[in-house]
Amino acid sequence: MSMLTPPGMGGRYRITGDKYPRMRRPRGRRRLVFAVVAGVAALGLAGWGTLQLIDVFTGGADAATGGPVRGCPTTSPSTKAKAKPTVALPQPGRITVNVLNATARTGLAKDTAAELKKRGFRIGTVGNATKEYDKKVEGPGIVLGGEGAEQGAMPVLATQLAGAELTTDGRTKSTEVDLVLGDGFRALTEKAAAAKALSALANPEPTPAGSASASKKSC
Repeated sequence: MSMLTPPGMGGRYRITGDKYPRMRRPRGRRRLVFAVVAGVAALGLAGWGTLQLIDVFTGGADAATGGPVRGCPTTSPSTKAKAKPTVALPQPGRITVNVLNATARTGLAKDTAAELKKRGFRIGTVGNATKEYDKKVEGPGIVLGGEGAEQGAMPVLATQLAGAELTTDGRTKSTEVDLVLGDGFRALTEKAAAAKALSALANPEPTPAGSASASKKSC
């Protein structure tokens, strides 16, 4: 009698073959494991969402200490303005202006020279422009001067005529410049506006070293 023959069968029934039924694990344990894993995942997502909300309502700062944004450098760019050095410009009384008329309108150079004299400039030659510029200046005017006048007399005179073109020539005197009046000339810049432009030229506005965007969350 086989060991697998149920007792009392007297050998009438035998279990034959080489395949036997397998025992399955209870399904209740799988469900329990799955429930535990799902619960842990849900808690993790809830915690991450809470951190995101804290970042939104606190501007990205550490919710507990009010410190810097996580992952951002602890130092921030300086927001102090860098003052530009004051430019030493010549006073109008030290600048000699030659007023030249490059248009077909008569008396233009004389009237302009008289107005510049009222504003404190020294007046040199008053007359018609040379052939190089006569009837060839389409804009309001050209300020001509030597290379030494580029950072001094030329920009000072240019404050009196908006839109004037600055051009250098071969002269050596840094305090003598020409004002060539062109077809687009109507009048000098109003005295108050010209004085304001001259003040801004002598005392440039400070340049901020940082910007407001540096305080944002992004690093």
